[in-house]
Amino acid sequence: MTTVATEVLQWGWERARTGPWRGDGQIAYLAPLAPAGAPSVDFLRRCIETLSARGFTQVVTSALAPAEQSGFLAVGFEEYERLHLLSHNLRDVERPDKEAAHLLRRGRTADWPAVLAVDASAFAPFWRLDAGGLSEAIDATPVTRFRVAAGRRGSGIFAYAVTGLSVSQGYLQRLAVHPDHRRQGLGRALGLDGLRWLRRRGVSEAVVNTQLGNEPALALYLSLGFREEPIQLSVLHRRLG
Repeated sequence: MTTVATEVLQWGWERARTGPWRGDGQIAYLAPLAPAGAPSVDFLRRCIETLSARGFTQVVTSALAPAEQSGFLAVGFEEYERLHLLSHNLRDVERPDKEAAHLLRRGRTADWPAVLAVDASAFAPFWRLDAGGLSEAIDATPVTRFRVAAGRRGSGIFAYAVTGLSVSQGYLQRLAVHPDHRRQGLGRALGLDGLRWLRRRGVSEAVVNTQLGNEPALALYLSLGFREEPIQLSVLHRRLG
């Protein structure tokens, strides 16, 4: 089938963003858009019909809070993976280690192939970004900070982070470190860099999520000052056709 670009499906006041999942022409993603609230069963049935007609065989959701899941469950979605939700009040954010911080710089379009290689090395296949996914992560919020940890004299990119800001809410959208360069303080430096950037802009809270079972990522976020929220998020999945 021919894949379609990211778009917004809308019926009445309800909206959801959709497109191929990580460039896979068989799997679609569906992400409800605020401020509509939890999607209705009728809206989700229309979305399913539309995606099926376009040739997709499966659909996965964005990370959903429990209050957002009822309509999805009613039309046959099931939990695919559960995620920790963490928040940071940004009142106290450390300075990154100077040595690691000296390796950080602004990410550029020319860095994308190397950044995607880092991403592929750091995540399981289902969660890896393609160029479209990286573009969406960078464009997901009105204001974004895209930073990389790069070796001196052009010796490569070892890690990267995308931090976003929408109104007064901050998001640590993506953080990845190549396995060969872990335990060198790069992930910590990138995380603190993003949090301090949000704080300078007057943001009072930042959030991040990570899969249950990803203990290294959870430990990193806790060390940055994030705290686990009492609720967990879920990515849901449904076969089409």
